[in-house]
Amino acid sequence: MKENRQSYSQSKALWAITRASFKAIFANPSAIIFSILFPIIFTLIFGAFGNGSGVTYRIALTPDSDTTSEFYQGLKQTPVIRIVSYPDSVALNKDLIKGKLTAILSVYTTKDSLDNPHTTVQVRSTTASANTLGSFVPVLDYLKLRIETALAEPREELIKIEEPEVKEVRKYRAIDFILPGQLGFSILFSTLFGVAFTFFGMREQLVLKRFYASPVNRINILLGIGASRLFFQLLSVVVLILFGYFAMNFTLVNGIFTFLEIILMTIIMLFLLMGVGLIFSSIAKTDNSIPLLINLFGFPQMMLSGTFFPIEVFPKWLQEICRVLPLTQFNDSIRKISFEGQSIVECWKEIGILGIWMIVIYAIAVKVLKWE
Repeated sequence: MKENRQSYSQSKALWAITRASFKAIFANPSAIIFSILFPIIFTLIFGAFGNGSGVTYRIALTPDSDTTSEFYQGLKQTPVIRIVSYPDSVALNKDLIKGKLTAILSVYTTKDSLDNPHTTVQVRSTTASANTLGSFVPVLDYLKLRIETALAEPREELIKIEEPEVKEVRKYRAIDFILPGQLGFSILFSTLFGVAFTFFGMREQLVLKRFYASPVNRINILLGIGASRLFFQLLSVVVLILFGYFAMNFTLVNGIFTFLEIILMTIIMLFLLMGVGLIFSSIAKTDNSIPLLINLFGFPQMMLSGTFFPIEVFPKWLQEICRVLPLTQFNDSIRKISFEGQSIVECWKEIGILGIWMIVIYAIAVKVLKWE
């Protein structure tokens, strides 16, 4: 018996389990629809919403701007203008490059020999905000006219708005935000449902128990079943990226290299989610409780991880919670890799947080994993 165990091919066993599990996935049409078709539909819907023009102009002021001038007070009182403050210039310039800001304004006030104030407004923007800048400049002109008309004695050159300085940058489209979120949304729920129900069903039918009694190593059993699910999710990710790239101009800064780095980042996230699925399949008493566990884990992340809208819309205290969620790290890293051109090595912070989550998750999985 000992010799038979030693001669047993673990690699062949791993391949057999993987192949059988992969065939079982494609035998279920609903898995294909949920993993591939739904994310494409959501991408089209939310991408269409993102292409609509808003009625609010988000602007920022340089630190040395005169906040006592009439022009600044007029900006604050204009309903369609929202003045945004930033902790540093790095975050400000990132939003400007991505088109999240219409413009950066510098408001200077000087006085002539008669001590009359004269305000100069400098406007700095990028081509990423070209769709809002064109209608924003007339708003400034109207504000200038309104202030000058309100004076009892109009003065020449009271307010001078200089020609906008527009920098040429890569266009940040709505799809560049939407698609990474849809990738995360897709693999989060598809992987959790697939892994949790697969392992739960195999445990209930005593399949895992029979595997456990066979000469196949336990790690190969888990890898064989899990790898088929993860490979299927990778296929859905590839389809979604290619659809976004060819049909909706999704940005892949460095082409095939960016594509491969996104796939590598996805593999890291998939292994993390596989561990969560193993935990849920082991602690669930019935198959009806699995969706509840998955929704408790997944729904808050879907809403708080920048999947459909930036986490900056939340209060500061909630943003800190958002930034430690694993899906936030995945979404942020994919956006950095795809649009900003960062390498996966430069996403060390996101990978580090995902690594911590993975250690905790698999430590729990080892403790709760059941084979029967």
